[in-house]
Amino acid sequence: MQEPLLGAEGPDYDTFPEKSSPSPGERTRVGAPQNKRVFLATFAAVLGNFSFGYALVYTSPVIPALEHSLDPDLSLTKTQASWFGSVFTLGSAAGGLSAMVLNDLLGRKLSIMFSAVPSAAGYALMAGAHGFWMLLLGRTLTGFAGGLTAACIPVYVSEIATPGVRGALGATPQLMAVFGSLSLYALGLLLPWRWLAVAGEGPVLVMILLLSFMPNSPRFLLSRGRDAEALRALAWLRGADTDIRWEFEQIQDNVRRQSTRMSWAEARNPHTYRPILIALVMRFLQQLMGITPVLVYLQPIFESTAVLLPPKDDAAIVGAVRLFSVLIAALTMDLAGRKVLLFISATIMFAANLTLGLYVHFGPKPLTPNSTVGLESVPLGGTGQPLATPSSYLTLVPLVATMLFIMGYAMGWGPITWLLMSEILPLQARGVASGLCVLVSWLTAFALTKSFLLVVNAFGLHVPFFFFAAICLASLVFTSCCVPETKGRSLEQIESFFRTGRRSFLH
Repeated sequence: MQEPLLGAEGPDYDTFPEKSSPSPGERTRVGAPQNKRVFLATFAAVLGNFSFGYALVYTSPVIPALEHSLDPDLSLTKTQASWFGSVFTLGSAAGGLSAMVLNDLLGRKLSIMFSAVPSAAGYALMAGAHGFWMLLLGRTLTGFAGGLTAACIPVYVSEIATPGVRGALGATPQLMAVFGSLSLYALGLLLPWRWLAVAGEGPVLVMILLLSFMPNSPRFLLSRGRDAEALRALAWLRGADTDIRWEFEQIQDNVRRQSTRMSWAEARNPHTYRPILIALVMRFLQQLMGITPVLVYLQPIFESTAVLLPPKDDAAIVGAVRLFSVLIAALTMDLAGRKVLLFISATIMFAANLTLGLYVHFGPKPLTPNSTVGLESVPLGGTGQPLATPSSYLTLVPLVATMLFIMGYAMGWGPITWLLMSEILPLQARGVASGLCVLVSWLTAFALTKSFLLVVNAFGLHVPFFFFAAICLASLVFTSCCVPETKGRSLEQIESFFRTGRRSFLH
């Protein structure tokens, strides 16, 4: 039988058929965000992402400070700085691995709350560190907490949100992570590095307090046979005056079809492995675009290039731009759609990475190359470059290009990758698969972050940026061929679509 053409129109090829949807009146009752409690529950959960974003970039102002430390037990060498920056991603990978079990064992909410234990312990270790091993252990523990929340929070948010606001709420994990990073950059201008770790404890405690009063995911409760509790949770999230019968029945029907553990034969079924594979490749490409090494070594990168403003100020400005860009994504995701923003995002990042690579290779070099940071042991880009003066406007190029890179990532591949992961993964495998996605993501991030300084020292700072630009081009092709548009569809509709085996979702 001939396959339907991509993009074919007509009722036979409707990607998400509306026949199973409620009537217009019912759709208004269950789709409109008439109860603000769902926003409160989302806010309580994404405080974990705030801590994640804060911990991720903790090294940006701390590495330069420790490299100038007078304490021989805390003064970092190039190798130690590399490990201090990258070990967070190993912890995150371990957190993603644990989420494969905890997400379905404890549930989404309790798993998020559990992440507070390693997070608080990690910050305490770094705040009171008197040796390099305490810094590494603290960084690993905060990374573990970040990896666990990275797998659990997007799933929790997508399962409690209505289709009409799932795009906006799905962007809040990334939004809060960005806000956490910006807070770290801002506090880094005011506080010494130990007090930065102390300040990280605050959001963790607030998250635990608020989540104690929030319900678990109705889908998770139904999957555990706790129907009455699931109905109460859905009623609390939607409001007492909202008719939740149709939505509850749809969720209940979907859970019943997947009430048993997934077998190996089911895992080999295209409707199961295809969405998992799409999510895995998206997380892999997301990291290969270079966001983690850029964020981790943001201030050292600026110190190794000719920049007009002080590196600390540049890092804070980039953090503010990142926050603004995620806000744009949150407001437009349910209007423009996921794929449009992914295309725009990758295009902007390609241009920014290419610009950074060309600037570092051919542009001016710093008047005094910073040898302590260890990004490069020789002047950037060769010997024939002109020296930059502090008043040269050409030295704004690294800042502007980095701002564009962060803006492109934050308005597309940052939040949408997390959102799509939670939307397209089948319920039967959502807990395990989300943990697997985080594991792959952070193992990739570790390899990239650990090798970043080695590549820079061996070949120059321009080489990683050219590599990141090539990955952005590859992501454009992948988005065009393989990523479905999920705007305005319920999780049950998305899962039902993958079960049909049709390929019209590629358009």
